[in-house]
Amino acid sequence: MRRKTFARMNCSIARALELVGEWWTMLILREAFLGTRRFHDFQENLGIARNILSARLKKLVARGILERVAAPDGGRRFEYHLTGKGRAFFPVLMALMQWGDHWVAGCERAPVRVVDRESGREIQEINVLSSDGRPLGPSDIMMVPGPGAAAATRERLSMDRQPCSAPDASATVPRILDLIRQA
Repeated sequence: MRRKTFARMNCSIARALELVGEWWTMLILREAFLGTRRFHDFQENLGIARNILSARLKKLVARGILERVAAPDGGRRFEYHLTGKGRAFFPVLMALMQWGDHWVAGCERAPVRVVDRESGREIQEINVLSSDGRPLGPSDIMMVPGPGAAAATRERLSMDRQPCSAPDASATVPRILDLIRQA
């Protein structure tokens, strides 16, 4: 059964998932950020079937996230390099990893630490910040129609709705972030 396409949805999240939402795609991108370039190395590092890897790499190239370039050895081999669009995905992947470290693996069992190459210190937690630098949680924001909003999106966002919140959510999010930073 084919999955539904999100390509025509009036939602940036849905349309981004259309490009990178397949689970192998995220892991291929992780590998690309780790420096993996060749088909064989992607396959070996991921344990992915050749046909699936081939299809995902073709999609990532067609979508402008990876580019296929001749390998420097001058042979018939190719390498896959992140494009500017692909490199811009880095914060998304880091946020997903940090969420997984906290909520799935547990911070004390995180499989990988990400450190600043220059200082050797761990990177900060990815946060949503206000224009003046304050951390924001779900109850601190509201969505308003953007320039590309369809009529249905405009109508939906114009409804008087309460922000997403849990009891004491505004106090809980900063406390969780402080605990993660201390870990």
